[in-house]
Amino acid sequence: MTRLTTKASAALRTTIVPKSSFRLTPRLTTTFPQSQQPRLTTIPLTQTRSLHQTSARPLPASEPFKLDRTKRLPEFFSLQDKVILISGGGRGVGLTQAEAVLEAGARVHVVDVLPDPSTDPDSPFSAVAKRATEELGTAITYHRVDVRDQQALNEVVQEIAKKEGRMDGLIAAAGIQQETPALEYSREDADKMLGVNVTGVFMTAQAVARVMIENGWTGSMVLIGSMSGTVANRGLICPAYNASKAAVLQLGRNLAAEWGEHGIRVNTLSPGYIVTAMTAGLFEAFPERRTAWPDANMLKRLSYPEEYRGAAIFLLSDASSFMTGADLRIDGGHCAW
Repeated sequence: MTRLTTKASAALRTTIVPKSSFRLTPRLTTTFPQSQQPRLTTIPLTQTRSLHQTSARPLPASEPFKLDRTKRLPEFFSLQDKVILISGGGRGVGLTQAEAVLEAGARVHVVDVLPDPSTDPDSPFSAVAKRATEELGTAITYHRVDVRDQQALNEVVQEIAKKEGRMDGLIAAAGIQQETPALEYSREDADKMLGVNVTGVFMTAQAVARVMIENGWTGSMVLIGSMSGTVANRGLICPAYNASKAAVLQLGRNLAAEWGEHGIRVNTLSPGYIVTAMTAGLFEAFPERRTAWPDANMLKRLSYPEEYRGAAIFLLSDASSFMTGADLRIDGGHCAW
């Protein structure tokens, strides 16, 4: 190795030597005083190219964003007259989201594997349906279908689009949970978990996107993830569930990348621990979680399904018009420690 003196270093210069009229080959040439000539005088540099190359196709034309100042801010959160599909909306968090979408003015179609709850006049679904027609001036319709059944799912969505003449969005809330140590998981249980939570979400989004793209409709999709897709839950042994929710987050980003050019936005919503009938049962089996779970976040309490209503409406509405490929995590600061 040749050591360069300060004087020699100051004499270093770089020149670019053209190789052809179309390409430049970088070449580093060093010049030193006669008394300090090193053995190596020329060091060719390897020609580099960009790691990310795209085709030369022109970017799609788009109109500059113009704020409609005839609307007040709350109107940008409106879903008035829109049609929204909600998977897993027969009960629980999905039904809570469905009621919020109805309140925002949309007509809702629910797909769920449960027996039709609208046949029971005392069911929570029937209560929401009654409120929709009598108080909100809209409607909610139930369709019994397994989200893993691609053909049946596509037929239902096509039927809805034909009847309504539009499709504006999706909340993919269908999902299952199972707490089992990794060493005890069966292949069948793992396949079911990933089938419902990942493939089911994928097929639902695909069915909705297909009718939107075929008809030139734009809209927004919300895939329900979980903070468990970002972190491993301390004291909660759910390897397959957590992996499925991580997959949903990545799925959302990829669908956003593919469908953005069609005017379809795709985001994920990741809740923290929620008080539901299922968690109530867990507290009976594991009493220590009643205090451990709230202590794990910054607000020192658990959340309720109603606390995610505003987030879903935000993601579906024009209030989030430039948001896609993102995850909105609402976990009381659990993952921010």
